Amino acid sequence: MANYKKPRFKDAAFKRFLSVVLGTLLLVSLLVVSLGTNATPGSSGLDEGLSESVVNIQSFREKLNLPKENDFSIRLEKQNRLPPRNIDLYPRLAKDHITIVLYVHNRPQYLRVVVNSLSKVVGISETLLIVSHDGYFEEMNKIVEGIKFCRLKQIFAPYSPHVFTDSFPGVSSKDCQEKDDAGKKHCVGNPDQYGNHRSPNIVSLKHHWWWMMNTVWDGLKETRGHDGHILFIEEDHFIYPNAYRNLQLLVSLKPNKCPDCYAANLAPCDVNLRGEGWNSLVAERMGNVGYAFNRTVWRKIHGKAKEFCFFDDYNWDITMWATVYPSFGSPVYTLRGPRTSAVHFGKCGLHQGQGKTNACIDNESVNVQVDDTDKVANIRPEWDVKVYQNQPGYKAGFKGWGGWGDNRDHRLCLNFAQMYH
Repeated sequence: MANYKKPRFKDAAFKRFLSVVLGTLLLVSLLVVSLGTNATPGSSGLDEGLSESVVNIQSFREKLNLPKENDFSIRLEKQNRLPPRNIDLYPRLAKDHITIVLYVHNRPQYLRVVVNSLSKVVGISETLLIVSHDGYFEEMNKIVEGIKFCRLKQIFAPYSPHVFTDSFPGVSSKDCQEKDDAGKKHCVGNPDQYGNHRSPNIVSLKHHWWWMMNTVWDGLKETRGHDGHILFIEEDHFIYPNAYRNLQLLVSLKPNKCPDCYAANLAPCDVNLRGEGWNSLVAERMGNVGYAFNRTVWRKIHGKAKEFCFFDDYNWDITMWATVYPSFGSPVYTLRGPRTSAVHFGKCGLHQGQGKTNACIDNESVNVQVDDTDKVANIRPEWDVKVYQNQPGYKAGFKGWGGWGDNRDHRLCLNFAQMYH
């Protein structure tokens, strides 16, 4: 056995220092590799190893006095800042593309129908589809992750009541229930105009829509610089193959044909109608099926945040019709074709039909007739415009259906309006 001399103290110290340096460099290298491999979400659900967002979420929350986030909501915030999927399949978006936003809740049977209809839309590969989730549901996420027909981005409402299981915006043990007297019960909450306390599953409808609008227009890197129109559809809207091409025509015709129109619509405001079949365009009050508007209109809507957030109705669309639009000072018209390009097919309410036994849909299919004329653009630039005036509907002065009386919901709603300003 060879004899080794003991190293001198300086040599030993130097070697210890060198080992520390090399160990640190190795750790940093591993960290960089880990962050790089977590740049896109896994197909089996949320990736718990997502990198930190560029935006400091914690200071963001404290500045706005938003509810204290849990680990799950923080992960959703990070997920929202991931790049879109399918960029390798669709490296370029059309120059004049109209972004499509599909907002969904938890009705997978419905979602499969709308996704299938979107896959057959002419021009869908030219644009970006954003799917906005009210919280996180694994089955809904898997359906969306299977989309390959266009560039895709998913966002998840991090302050959804479905994400907070034991605190506001969800339900806490101290919350008042139904018609409880807060003074006698020593519970927390403000009743609506009819004496009813908040139901988290119901108020999530309005919260999600308002959070989504603020996030899409002012928060997302992909759309906050987009001044053109954005199309909004829901999970129970069947979209015809000609919808995108018809919408492009409506948007291009609107400045000359109907300069006072705020938006373009794919369907009549009465969801039970399929259109008149005339040889003319139609201007009427804005519907809630397949509606599109630009940033100028969004700025007007955003400027009415207080009106939106304090109106005692849990429905976002009724809130818009009854208080926001009337506050503009002039009739709010939308331009559409004489034949529908989208259909509302839902057979029951938002928070029904989430299981296989009560799906509110037959064999996960709908009986929507699609004729040859629905497969190609069927709007003509030479058509005149028929204007519907004095249409029935919710007018200024309507007090709302309630469900939105809690001061905590009002504050959260106003905070959403300030998130990116």
